[in-house]
Amino acid sequence: VSNAGVGMVGPLECQSLAAMQSLMDTNFFGLVRLVKEVLPDMKRRRGGHIVVISSIMGLQGIVFNDVYAASKFAVEGFCESLVVQALRFNVAISLVEPGPVTTEFEAKVYEEAERADYSRTDPETADIFTNLYLRNSKDVFASLGQTPEDIAEHTLRVIEAARPPFRHQTNVAYTPMAALKHADPSGALMTDAFYKLVFKYDAVLRLSLR
Repeated sequence: VSNAGVGMVGPLECQSLAAMQSLMDTNFFGLVRLVKEVLPDMKRRRGGHIVVISSIMGLQGIVFNDVYAASKFAVEGFCESLVVQALRFNVAISLVEPGPVTTEFEAKVYEEAERADYSRTDPETADIFTNLYLRNSKDVFASLGQTPEDIAEHTLRVIEAARPPFRHQTNVAYTPMAALKHADPSGALMTDAFYKLVFKYDAVLRLSLR
């Protein structure tokens, strides 16, 4: 089970390349290093199961999560490319894709975001992040957040499955969000829906979450 991860939220202009590279080294290359270690032996034995804790943000990018989502997209692409070869050797690969999970990990990321310096971006972007994104995120976690124990139960079901799924989403509330992308290959439907959700109907979003 690959579960190493770090988070990053905020305006892109306020994030250093060094921090981005460090995040990718953990979230993506950490997985790659693990798979390189265990896969050869699994192939020799013609049996094994690699379970990767991904994220719904590996399927759909979320505003102000640019680099974190990129790392999870990399995880998804890596595993999607590898799974067919692995199956030839009777090795299963499963992606567990949670939405928001209420942990100290998330709390620390958002606490740091509230204290961060946003002088390197324009005032409008800083205002959108602090007064729209951070405020809405608290409501999202309070309303839709799962516990670590819940994610562990989902992961256990994937591990014990007679035919392990390649993808397993843990929160049905996010299924429509992921489906938008597939409903319109041009991306216009998804982009328009998220734009309106963030900038036009944020009050309705907060009310519905509460």
